[in-house]
Amino acid sequence: MQMASVHSGQLATILMMAFALGLDAFSLGIGMGMRGIRWRHVLMTSLLIAVFHMILPMLGMMAGRYMGLLLGQVTGLAAGGLLALLGMHMIYNAFRGGGQVMKPTAWFGMLLFSLSVSMDSFSVGLSLGMVVNDMVLIALSFGAVGGLMSVLGLTVGRQVSGRLSEYGEMLGGIILFVFGLMFIF
Repeated sequence: MQMASVHSGQLATILMMAFALGLDAFSLGIGMGMRGIRWRHVLMTSLLIAVFHMILPMLGMMAGRYMGLLLGQVTGLAAGGLLALLGMHMIYNAFRGGGQVMKPTAWFGMLLFSLSVSMDSFSVGLSLGMVVNDMVLIALSFGAVGGLMSVLGLTVGRQVSGRLSEYGEMLGGIILFVFGLMFIF
């Protein structure tokens, strides 16, 4: 097994993408935390988010690698287009408002909330699977950052009130959109 080292530019890019995805968990966590949630639910929900932020990108990257073989030379355009669309969708959702109305205090509620917060990571994984090789590092980075940012968001939400949650999703969408454009151009 040949292990290729990741240079600092690649690591910075991976961490910025993990941060962008984590902002979604952070922003929705603020909204959920403002509804009142116990510390053990904060920890369990954040752990579930971290697990889904690892599993879903891995599945996406596996599918993306297969798509990359099928698409050949246009994989960079396809990956960039998917990231840009995902970013625009996150920005649209931030302007649209709404959000989660469920209080994730039961196992099913925590599982459903964690899965819904993590679904974007599958799409990003699909895009990344077409152009990158280090799937484990990406999945671990996405999981660690997503879990930490959800703890932070749920904790902040417990402490503050108001409409703060849409700004995190908007910033995450802008970051993903910019990375998508970088893949295309």
